[in-house]
Amino acid sequence: MPSLAKITTSPDLTFDALVDGEPGAPLVLLLHGFAESMNCWRAQVAALADMGYRAIAPSQRGYSKGARPDPRDASHYHIDRLMDDAIAIAAASGYSEARFHLAGHDWGGSIAWALADRHAERIASLTILSRPHPNAFNRALAMEDGDQAHRSRHHKAFLEPDAADIVLAEDARWLRERLAANGVPVTAIEEHLAVLGNKDAMQGALAWYRARGAIRSPLGPIRVPTLYIWGDADDTVGRIAAEGTVDFVAAPYRFEVLPGVGHFAADQAPERVSELMLEHVQAHPV
Repeated sequence: MPSLAKITTSPDLTFDALVDGEPGAPLVLLLHGFAESMNCWRAQVAALADMGYRAIAPSQRGYSKGARPDPRDASHYHIDRLMDDAIAIAAASGYSEARFHLAGHDWGGSIAWALADRHAERIASLTILSRPHPNAFNRALAMEDGDQAHRSRHHKAFLEPDAADIVLAEDARWLRERLAANGVPVTAIEEHLAVLGNKDAMQGALAWYRARGAIRSPLGPIRVPTLYIWGDADDTVGRIAAEGTVDFVAAPYRFEVLPGVGHFAADQAPERVSELMLEHVQAHPV
């Protein structure tokens, strides 16, 4: 069963993490997105461990109380810092030189795409949930039909100074309704709110949006074997961006559509996501 661990990467950064599997076994590092936490990967962490992997799912910068630099300084949450954290967590877990498998959902997917672009030699396989390749996403955002721009309209609201208060108002009503509308079970919602349902954590999470500029810069073609999982009921990522991701992967690529599944696929369809991920990592050993 997954257990809670603390992973220290520097004197100022200690991350909470769900871990399972034998230390030294092939590593799978799983990066969550907004508005969730490490708990979105609970089923996958257990499934991967059962199949002989060491699975680590950290609550990332801003989400972990021990890794929450001042969110008023957006430079602390620049994409490069988030990427550095992932590599440092792998190193602190005993995988400083080893290749490893990488998975990311939503914002974690953005970080994972960037890591695969910059550190392809370290990544044995890439699994992405709900987040198109940034080039495909930007291309869809610029289209005249405005569909993807409409789906992403909440990003601008998150830049407002009072965004944390608004998201957490009335016992985090907006967040609860958003997750529930995407089929996230009540128990999972409570697990995420246990991490994110306070103002300090929410301000750290929203700082990612305020520092997001670098993610919009083009990446090169991804040269890591990639599995991209997208739910066709995702209200934030349209079909054009999802299907267009293939144009930016120059490696074995698998695109899996989950019918009726929304943005939070790991919570809504955990067994299917685990099945697909296991097939992928086993097909591309470290």
